[in-house]
Amino acid sequence: MAELTELNMSTVMGRNLTYGMLDILGKAIVTGQFDGHPFPTEAELAKQYEVSRSVVREAVKMLGAKGLLTARPRKGTMVQATDRWNLFDIDVLRWLLDRKFSLDLLRQFSELREAIEPAAAALAAEAHSADGLAAIRAGYARMEAAEKDEDDPLEADIAFHVAILQASANPFFAQFREVVTTALRTSIRFTNRFKGRTASLPQHKAVLDAIADRKPKAAQAAMAELIADVMRLIADAEKAG
Repeated sequence: MAELTELNMSTVMGRNLTYGMLDILGKAIVTGQFDGHPFPTEAELAKQYEVSRSVVREAVKMLGAKGLLTARPRKGTMVQATDRWNLFDIDVLRWLLDRKFSLDLLRQFSELREAIEPAAAALAAEAHSADGLAAIRAGYARMEAAEKDEDDPLEADIAFHVAILQASANPFFAQFREVVTTALRTSIRFTNRFKGRTASLPQHKAVLDAIADRKPKAAQAAMAELIADVMRLIADAEKAG
């Protein structure tokens, strides 16, 4: 049986134990602790974490709904291949941040951002309300404050990008906020480590100005260039080995 990261179940007391078990097992699966190992039985998990089998059973059922586990007759419960996971699930995205850093994962996130965010910026330029534009401006103001060590650079950057998704006035784009947030957390962790740099204020200001001026093509191009900059850094890192 694979050794799970040690966690005293008392740390999740006061929370629903099922969700505590879900978090432990989900993180273990996504971070690869079961790679090359069979998934433990219900009885083994109940004994290890000193919880009832019904708690384990419910957590396993929830992980199955997220695409992480599958149960087969005579084969028991097995971890699913990554391409079967629900990668838009908030919990799965959160657990992905605990994985060992991977350029492949960062590239995949960035490719998704390339498909989503420029289009969202163009829509925001066409459809933003006064409140939507104010939220984008507030995100940019936070980024300016972060340059002066008066705000958190990562949270400020996330606020800016999420505000654009919301300002698009398209609920489908708005639903990508958790994916974009996770992608940014991965991306900024990389760029800070690889280049020792924070987000480019001029690039973000170009996006903001185009949206404020209701110039969809300019907003789309400015956002595309911002993400392309990350893709170039990834390519440089891959060449560096």
